[in-house]
Amino acid sequence: MSMPGNAAPEAASLQAVEWLVRLQASDCAPEVEQAWRAWRDSDPENEQAWQHVEGCMARMRALPAPLAHGTLARKPLHAQANAARRQSLKLLALLAVGGGAWLAGGDGQARFWLADYRTGTGELRHIVLEDGTRIALNTASSIDVRFDAGQRLVTVLKGEIMVSTARDAAGRPFFVRTAQGRLQPVGTRFAVRVQGECTQLGVFEGAVQILPEQAPGAARRLDAGQQASFTVAGVGPVQALPAGADAWTAGMLVAHDMPLADFVGELARYRHGRLACDPAVAHLRVSGIYPLADTAQVLDMLTRTLPVGMRQTTRFWVSVVPHRKNP
Repeated sequence: MSMPGNAAPEAASLQAVEWLVRLQASDCAPEVEQAWRAWRDSDPENEQAWQHVEGCMARMRALPAPLAHGTLARKPLHAQANAARRQSLKLLALLAVGGGAWLAGGDGQARFWLADYRTGTGELRHIVLEDGTRIALNTASSIDVRFDAGQRLVTVLKGEIMVSTARDAAGRPFFVRTAQGRLQPVGTRFAVRVQGECTQLGVFEGAVQILPEQAPGAARRLDAGQQASFTVAGVGPVQALPAGADAWTAGMLVAHDMPLADFVGELARYRHGRLACDPAVAHLRVSGIYPLADTAQVLDMLTRTLPVGMRQTTRFWVSVVPHRKNP
């Protein structure tokens, strides 16, 4: 079977994976197959995505059994039935959208697709863990969750989360891990954001202990109203947490006299493609509360309140530039 040279767009690929799982179910009804055929016929991208997923399945069938099914083999028998669909969906989604990156050796994108929980660009998701802990995932974020007899562990692979911890009946400690170290909260609400080689922590309630990965002696405790960034080697200066720092959990961006370049950088996290700020207007200041669900509206508001305009090469390539006066 011939295969397209590039992976199909993300949305169609994920839909194709969902159709594959539904069609393989033992109780698949004829109506499901009819709806699947209608979906394939409705858009050329859908058909391309289906062909790509079928090719991924062919590659999976050629894998040694331990590699293709190892994620389930380690689970108790009573848990395999519940885990099968979820693990299959995660693996197929990775293959369908990532183009087989995991099979080639794995990277950050592979870990993102295989994460227990994740969000796409511009998506906000709220989850509740089995112990009652509540987590909000900001745009383009992913986490893994591992609870065992000795601890409750959340690993932030990418992006930003807000955690509201719950008391555990078994008395297990709660940790959040990033590549830079571990965080141990004490009955608290806090945000964790992974940014390149550092992690930023903001504490809204209670307290959190920072334990840098390579410098345990540099551990630092942050209390409510404080924030700091840390690397594997240590913790940076502790600063006051700005008002509205948790507004993203409600889908809003709060700016207090924020440089336009910083504002555009934050807004870019919630958009597909590239959003840039011309250095000539980077110094302008922005204040207000802005809805993250409609970044195009926010950009339009900027042109009405600041001397700026938008230079748009394509829908996904936009720059904030100085306003040009009509001759």
